[in-house]
Amino acid sequence: MKVIIVGGGPAGMMAGISSARNGNDVVILEKMNMLGKKLLITGKGRCNITSSLDISEFIKNTPGNGRFLYSCFEKFTNKDMIDFLNNHNVKVKEERGNRYFPVSDKSMDVLNAFKEELSRLKVKVITNARVQKIIVKNIESTDITGQLQSTKTSKSKFMSEIVGVVYSTNGKEIIEKADKVILATGGNSYQATGSTGDGYKMASQVGHTITKIVPSLVPMVVNDINKVESNNEVVSKSTYKNSLNLCKAIQGLSLKNVGIKILDIHTNKVVYEDFGEMIFTHFGVSGPTILSGSAHLLRYKNVDELFKNGKIILKIDLKPALSDEKLDLRILRDFDNEKNKCFKNSLNELLPQKLIEPVINLCGIDGDKKVNEITKSERLKLVSILKNFSIIISGFRDINEAIVTSGGVTIKEINPKTMESKLVKGLFFAGEVIDVDAYTGGFNLQIAYSTGYTAGMNKD
Repeated sequence: MKVIIVGGGPAGMMAGISSARNGNDVVILEKMNMLGKKLLITGKGRCNITSSLDISEFIKNTPGNGRFLYSCFEKFTNKDMIDFLNNHNVKVKEERGNRYFPVSDKSMDVLNAFKEELSRLKVKVITNARVQKIIVKNIESTDITGQLQSTKTSKSKFMSEIVGVVYSTNGKEIIEKADKVILATGGNSYQATGSTGDGYKMASQVGHTITKIVPSLVPMVVNDINKVESNNEVVSKSTYKNSLNLCKAIQGLSLKNVGIKILDIHTNKVVYEDFGEMIFTHFGVSGPTILSGSAHLLRYKNVDELFKNGKIILKIDLKPALSDEKLDLRILRDFDNEKNKCFKNSLNELLPQKLIEPVINLCGIDGDKKVNEITKSERLKLVSILKNFSIIISGFRDINEAIVTSGGVTIKEINPKTMESKLVKGLFFAGEVIDVDAYTGGFNLQIAYSTGYTAGMNKD
């Protein structure tokens, strides 16, 4: 069987490996000058390969149509991926948050494992090859038409079937016939790596429905709204004032082991809750907990309107291991040791240096006031700020800053057991081009491997 794979990212490469192992003649067409460009930048260049969680937990960590992936996760698990790397002498290590990385901390080692296996299996790789369209024909026709000609016939469940693809390379246009085409072009994020939404256009041209494309796992923007109404006064309004200036003042500050809650203060609902790392930036907030929060928040009803009206609040618990009462006792001990100091000089053991001035301002306590003069009510205000350090979220950064894309080829038109199109016989999908997306932690890469592996398998 002649198989053409469009896209040479992790999904495309795994599809190539799976297909070649099944005895097929395989060609990968990659429009960039090398395979796996996006893979190289994952995990900040270290490659968060997958998660160590049981594969059954992966669906829970995939808010974007996770149940659709049940079958392909069974066919190729996270353990299968680790075995694949071990067989190519790439050792892995587990880090915080159940994340697997190569021991070398080099994503290139993971890419080289893919390339070695593709070479061993004699998979042909053509780079700088831009696929322009997928060629299909009416299920009853024998002519190459280059476009969908008719609707579903009574003799077949398919509307049409694969003939091949048209692609250009070195200034030449080439028609390549195939028995099977696997679309693994990626999404529309990190466009410099080649993910520019080409697959959506190709799938649409042959009759597939594309759901709304939005950024996921994306940093969040904060705003300078000075007045926020809260039904239950989650935190004082002064906490919200000048959120953007606050983030700019502490940009670059990374917090570990903090609790976050994303709140809809219009309905007093907790939209998302997490524990881990985050970072402040010149535009707002980022980091693992924030990125995962974005994947949940983008699906929240009327979120754009809530952003506009300042109703989405990020509340950060700077001391999640301590209750309010225990934190108060901790502060009392610190104050007793620093009782002759000014308030502004008494928080070094409690907070990172960058946070001290903003916290003092939010508390409304004179920084030059002696610690032994601070009242109980002032101290409790400090406790409240540390447990409810809050800013307004006003939106998401651009899709080109997103780790993955939410949206894509609708799962309603794909067979979850094979990844084959329900409309076009011989057309398969793998990876981010499908309308599936997960949280951070290696889950999205595992989706790429598992869907690619499944798409590459021969049909029964």
